Amino acid sequence: MRRVSSKISSFMSQRFLQPKPKFQINVFRFYCDHPHLSSPKRPGPLTRYRNLVEQGKLQHDPDQERVALELDNLLGRLEQYEKEMEEYHVTLAKWENERENERRRLLMEEAELKQQGDIGTTVSKYRNRLVERWMFRKKPDNVEPGVGKWVSYLNREKKLDTVIGRRPTPPPAPKGLYLYGSVGSGKTMLMDMFYSATEGIVKHRRRFHFHEAMLEINEHMHKVWKNQVEEKSLQSNISSWIMNLPFDTKVKEWLAAEERYKHEVQMKNILPAVADKFLVDREMDQRGASILCFDEIQTVDVFAVVALSGIISRLLSTGTVLVATSNRAPNDLNQDGMQKEIFLKLVAKLERHCENVLIGNEIDYRRLIAQRSINKAHYFWPLDGIAFKKFEEMWHEVINQSGGKVISSTILVMFGRTLEVPESCNGVARFKFDYLCGRPVGAADYIAVAKNYHTVFISDIPVMSMRIRDKARRFITLIDELYNHHCCLFCSAASSIDDLFQGTEEGTLFDLESFQFETETEGGKLRRNVLAEGNVGSGGAPAGIISLLSGQEEMFAFRRAVSRLIEMQTPLYLEGVCDLHPYFQIQPQELRDDNARTLQSQTTC
Repeated sequence: MRRVSSKISSFMSQRFLQPKPKFQINVFRFYCDHPHLSSPKRPGPLTRYRNLVEQGKLQHDPDQERVALELDNLLGRLEQYEKEMEEYHVTLAKWENERENERRRLLMEEAELKQQGDIGTTVSKYRNRLVERWMFRKKPDNVEPGVGKWVSYLNREKKLDTVIGRRPTPPPAPKGLYLYGSVGSGKTMLMDMFYSATEGIVKHRRRFHFHEAMLEINEHMHKVWKNQVEEKSLQSNISSWIMNLPFDTKVKEWLAAEERYKHEVQMKNILPAVADKFLVDREMDQRGASILCFDEIQTVDVFAVVALSGIISRLLSTGTVLVATSNRAPNDLNQDGMQKEIFLKLVAKLERHCENVLIGNEIDYRRLIAQRSINKAHYFWPLDGIAFKKFEEMWHEVINQSGGKVISSTILVMFGRTLEVPESCNGVARFKFDYLCGRPVGAADYIAVAKNYHTVFISDIPVMSMRIRDKARRFITLIDELYNHHCCLFCSAASSIDDLFQGTEEGTLFDLESFQFETETEGGKLRRNVLAEGNVGSGGAPAGIISLLSGQEEMFAFRRAVSRLIEMQTPLYLEGVCDLHPYFQIQPQELRDDNARTLQSQTTC
């Protein structure tokens, strides 16, 4: 095992002396996604793919080229679709404004009748007698409170449908793509090429990996239930138009109660409400098309089935174009049969809105790329004195070039938590394996690490086995997030990458699913309710959620981790760190290009 050449010094000097950004970008692989900045049109997936093949960085594969062509065709349809969606959102905004004005007019009419005490004068004597008899009847014990408000709300909505019309239908969206296939077949690479090319074409665009998507959905739900945003807006809305009306206090209270009930009805349908905030920043102009690139769709538990079905179905129904990757075809996602009816609706939605494309080659192209790489000084093994010395030398060289002082720091994690980082310096951090994987931490913690640090050192990685299966599952999640955020990774480990997961042949590895730690912190029983009822509730506290992954899914996860660890040492991967990691997103394009060229020279020497 040999050290990196001295050219790393010039790379580190240019790359790590840059000041740490004051803010944190919330989406990984955002590809410098600043809609307000003009940028030259990026090459399409097919052009990008063929260029990499010509440069010898990729091996040509007919399946990959076919998918790149399909993604290119989809990209070509997006420009016109963006214009159509801009026009649609103008129509939708007009409809929403007219409907709200008409709803308030109807409320005012009812309020005036209440104020005048004439609400019963239009009812016939025969109806009055029936009403009187009904009012003096003993109410059944099973009548739910709020039924009157519910009937009133529905009647008002029917009137609005008649006068204003139903919600406008969005223009037909281009069919997205659902890419599935084996580890290392190029699914994520091709999706990322497409996502990069949409910059400047589509305004609302997000790329999620499964872990971050689930956590963000969970976080949005908690915010809605706690009324952190909506309740303030509602109270402001009531005070601004109700309190100044020329009615007595009793009628104003009735109006406020009707408004609150409308809000409660909308909040009960929680997943569509979350979906509407999933892609579009409410601070931005909402007009235009939206793209969701979703990496590694999974259905590991009931929450994933219910949440993905609600969110994705809503997004597809409102015109979002989906490009997704998975190791399984849609019909094969839910092999445990959880919430089958809900799952089948999701599959039907995916089939209507996406073309299912199998990337059928069993070759792991990450390995082929790695075989062409001369320099592999990012992974040091075994855990002996020689490897330890080289790992330490690399750490000190990187730190010295960063020009800062090694300190302990605290970073923010989702749901108001924090994580202590024992050693860090200007975007570089160092951890021991047991600190990250031997404690009750999860995907949210790893996402926070990956976003805050472009270079991560992890020492003392053991050989995985059934004995430490919980640590193994956490390590896989950690590698997923470092990879998805395009971090530079240095490791010291007990074995080679291929031998790291020895224990997988012993049987299925089960672990507490990482989200349990986030929901326990919040003190809500969201995930327990989902498991028990197949819907979404609040209150209580979960004891822990056991992952329902099958042994086959576990084996796939281990193979994916090995494949990604190998790719993370290749020049092609390292060249993208300066362009793709959130830490560098605020740098000018010229500086990122210089850093990329320096990194390329360092990795090919």
